Amino acid sequence: MTSSATVELSVNIRKAFASNGQKFALDIAFKASPGITIVFGASGAGKTTLLDCVAGLAKPDAGAIISFQTLFDAERKLNLAPRERNLGYVFQDLALFPHLSVEHNIMYGLAHMNAAAKELHCESIMKSFRIAHLRSRKPHEISGGERQRTALARSLVTKPCVLLLDEPLTALDLATKSKIIDDLRTWNDSHRIPILYVTHSREEAFALGERILVLAHGALIADGSPHQVLTAPRQETIASLSGFENVFDTRVDAIHEDRGTMTCTLADSQVQLETPLIKADLGTVLRVGIGAGDVLLATAPPIGLSARNVIPGKIISLSQRDVMVSAKVNCGVEFDVHLTLAARDSLLLQPGREVWLVIKTHSCHLLRP
Repeated sequence: MTSSATVELSVNIRKAFASNGQKFALDIAFKASPGITIVFGASGAGKTTLLDCVAGLAKPDAGAIISFQTLFDAERKLNLAPRERNLGYVFQDLALFPHLSVEHNIMYGLAHMNAAAKELHCESIMKSFRIAHLRSRKPHEISGGERQRTALARSLVTKPCVLLLDEPLTALDLATKSKIIDDLRTWNDSHRIPILYVTHSREEAFALGERILVLAHGALIADGSPHQVLTAPRQETIASLSGFENVFDTRVDAIHEDRGTMTCTLADSQVQLETPLIKADLGTVLRVGIGAGDVLLATAPPIGLSARNVIPGKIISLSQRDVMVSAKVNCGVEFDVHLTLAARDSLLLQPGREVWLVIKTHSCHLLRP
């Protein structure tokens, strides 16, 4: 089997697809080096279509896909069958064989090997993913996390040159997910193959990704490290995906080049925010995104703060979500603020109470619509 030590996955394709009754074109070009590349985006962005094209389950309309060999080339009319591509693919539903044991599920792709080689490869990968003690059990006899580990082991035991993962950990609790992520990262540290990992989870993107590709309506709209792309988004689509709960229309009313800031007024209100300076003219209409967890709340007018934005308002509602409280605050526009249970109780917060929001300048992310 071809060594995957220096394999780079190159994708440059165009493929028409439909999502939610609308037609789009997946038009994307990138190269993925050995390591984990997160493919991030809303439902219908084209993430699974991309993986299916790489796997050979869908045929692009144009372009080429190359790993250790050419997998697809429209001009040369070359389109390798999925079984010839030496890829691993873990689907969201895992697709384990219910009548086979964990061991025989993993061995399924090793039909070309003799019994001794199968045992050796299977034992090694089961130890890597901590499921050797489950070898004789059927999928319905093990937990969701153990089924996920089995599916990963089955895809990796064949030593693929590229691994495709389509939201493999979606249904798991955070603790189980974290352990599997650690094991996958450890496995890939020693094997170093390109991995395309589709997820909706910001936490998974930060925990696993060395690089993130953000798709929207079939187009690649951002490419960089998770920190670069998700913590300081420059487009509204990315801000929404990144969990910025407060997104408003705003107008540039003053530019302060000497201190590297701007004054922006939120639409249909008198609320002004000092924001970081970007290249924009006076009167330019933008969007501003602010995370609900980046807003502090005070019950008296605060003084002596480094934060430049102090905005008076009134609590509309409080709702508890597990160990977090979401407060809706009317400041002329409605802000969402996240608090701890202890903060709610110690401040005696309740609907109707006057409060002041405190927002740092660099917590205001200006977005291009």
